[in-house]
Amino acid sequence: MSHTAEHNEHASGGTKEIIRITVILTVLTIIELIIGFWMIDIPLSSVGVRLALKGTIVILMMAKAFYIVAYFMHLKHEMKNLIMTIVVPLALFIWFIIAFLYDGNSFKNLRNTYDPYFKEQSTIKVEKKEHGAAGKHEGAKEEGKKASH
Repeated sequence: MSHTAEHNEHASGGTKEIIRITVILTVLTIIELIIGFWMIDIPLSSVGVRLALKGTIVILMMAKAFYIVAYFMHLKHEMKNLIMTIVVPLALFIWFIIAFLYDGNSFKNLRNTYDPYFKEQSTIKVEKKEHGAAGKHEGAKEEGKKASH
């Protein structure tokens, strides 16, 4: 019987924690939705305000991800080494996504400015022969032939 009473104490403590985390996640989600719907009315010309609101939403989403991983995936109560084996690859994965987004944006910008009719020109200056100059040389040869005859 003592085991059952002890289990009930743990269960009620865990239930309170789950309810508390669920309320926190719900509040964060409601705040995100309010900001998202509020952002619809902000004109596209005010880029700074829109970026600040998007940044706020990203921060709230990361807070929610922390609560989900820490409490519902039970990482809060795990050893630090186990946590690091999950967090470090996750950080590298996030860096990987950012690098691909940056590279894709660079490609998009270069693609939009590329002129397919532009030919790369050499930096070495090469003098072009003129038609008239070639004719003068031929004319000089002909005069030399006439003089020798």
